[in-house]
Amino acid sequence: MSSSRVRSLARFALPAAAVVLLPAAVSPARDASAAAADVLLSQGKPVSTSTLEASTLSGENAVDGNLKTRWASAVSADAQWLRVDLGQAATVHRVKLNWEAAYAKKYRIEISDDGENFKPIATITNGDGGTDDLTGLSGHGRFLRFVGTERATKYGYSLWELQAYGTPDSSGDTQPPTAPSNLAAGEIGANSVALTWAAATDNVGVSGYEVLRDGKSIATSTSTSYTDNGLSPDTDYTYTVRAKDAAGNASPVSAAVKVHTKPGTAGNTFVLAAAGDIAEQCTASSSSCMHPKTAKLVQQINPAAVITMGDNQYDAENDSLTLQNFKDYYDKTWGKFKSITHPVPGNHETYDDTPFQAYEQYFGKIATPNGKRYYSWEMGNWHFIALDSNGFVDDKDGGELKDTDQMNWIKQDLAKNTKGCVAAYYHHPRWSSGDHGDQRGSKQLWDLFAQNKVDLILNGHDHHYERFVPQDANGKADPAGPVEIVGGMGGANPYPVHAAHPTTAKLLKDTFGVLKLTMTDTTFSEQLIGLDGTVLDSSPTYTCHN
Repeated sequence: MSSSRVRSLARFALPAAAVVLLPAAVSPARDASAAAADVLLSQGKPVSTSTLEASTLSGENAVDGNLKTRWASAVSADAQWLRVDLGQAATVHRVKLNWEAAYAKKYRIEISDDGENFKPIATITNGDGGTDDLTGLSGHGRFLRFVGTERATKYGYSLWELQAYGTPDSSGDTQPPTAPSNLAAGEIGANSVALTWAAATDNVGVSGYEVLRDGKSIATSTSTSYTDNGLSPDTDYTYTVRAKDAAGNASPVSAAVKVHTKPGTAGNTFVLAAAGDIAEQCTASSSSCMHPKTAKLVQQINPAAVITMGDNQYDAENDSLTLQNFKDYYDKTWGKFKSITHPVPGNHETYDDTPFQAYEQYFGKIATPNGKRYYSWEMGNWHFIALDSNGFVDDKDGGELKDTDQMNWIKQDLAKNTKGCVAAYYHHPRWSSGDHGDQRGSKQLWDLFAQNKVDLILNGHDHHYERFVPQDANGKADPAGPVEIVGGMGGANPYPVHAAHPTTAKLLKDTFGVLKLTMTDTTFSEQLIGLDGTVLDSSPTYTCHN
């Protein structure tokens, strides 16, 4: 196939049905000086894709400036996409696509401000391969996406290069860092790989590194090392790394390193998804509605079970929480996972004419398996304790309440436990750098769990993300103490945060996402998955105390 054919929306004559442009997406003819001001926006920028035909045919190949490397989607599948993060908002005037033999007969070029809600700026309906040079465009946003809707061949979609030209909003730092070098695998186990690399350089400064496994982003690191856990034994993996600066510029990916994990067994490994403070009274029709987006993350994680840390459904202002609220909002998103959900209530579940009534009506026996709003359940070598912390915390000032029956039950439950790893979850965090701050009423729970060497505690209430190092009963760093994670970013509006605690390992504000928990018979690790599917934080792998 010849690669010399060029399609231009501005200058190439096409049948009327071949190209569809929204009127708002076509700009008036620009003068020569404006066209000359356009710069290449896409080269070396971060890329995500719907699928890959193979790990060597990753999306980064389509923006590396090399016409000998390419991205290829999965074979025999339509509705595939490739998304480029331009690093900052820009006006796109031109998109050039260099096709390999597997080209698109029909496709769209779309643009978005947030990476979630896209608008088409060009629609092609009679693609013939070669080179498509789409000019005369006027789309504004940070994220550019190619969406293939009909393949021209029996294969997938395959691009040597996608180039977007236009004018960035800012004339500030637009220079990307250099690619990290000397990526190497250190210790390789049956389920883990330790990676190191040499630091990249930047005209201002490198802010962090993105780690990619088989072409997909799995983690970020502020250092030049990362250990990837939860892998399958006796399996091939390919890793690359790219650097980012504070302005959002991303380097090209590093040279790849291929590894093969050692033979062995994966053990009884399972993955959980968790979040608190979830469903506001909004739907997916609103771009600012977040719980439909976090529900999609749960679906992508495909967990064995879902944990919610309270405030599952929010009441309307000056109105009480109702069963219909759950049906109208939570049920249409997170409700898809109801059969595998182990919920606990938050303070908003009490804002009912009859406190907890709508919560208990909606979840039924799932929320009260023993007739109480607190219970325990098990999976693998893990014992999970689900609590109603409203019985311990005064909602007005966070002060202490006494729920003697629940406290006695907790002590008995801990005494009867035979599993080697223990996690507890409830709404009000003992430690928090968020707007609600440290909850004094939760001290009685924390002290008990610290004394009994509980491994992990999950909370909500404050609408931010915060991971702590293991702490003792006094909030001092102690490897024998529990790891606390505040995960109140399931969809409710973010709260402000204050100065981090000395024991805070990671603090993120204005963030929505889902906790991905990887549990084995003897260990656990956690990742925060952001709305675009990238890993915003990764914990170390902790070994259970018992």
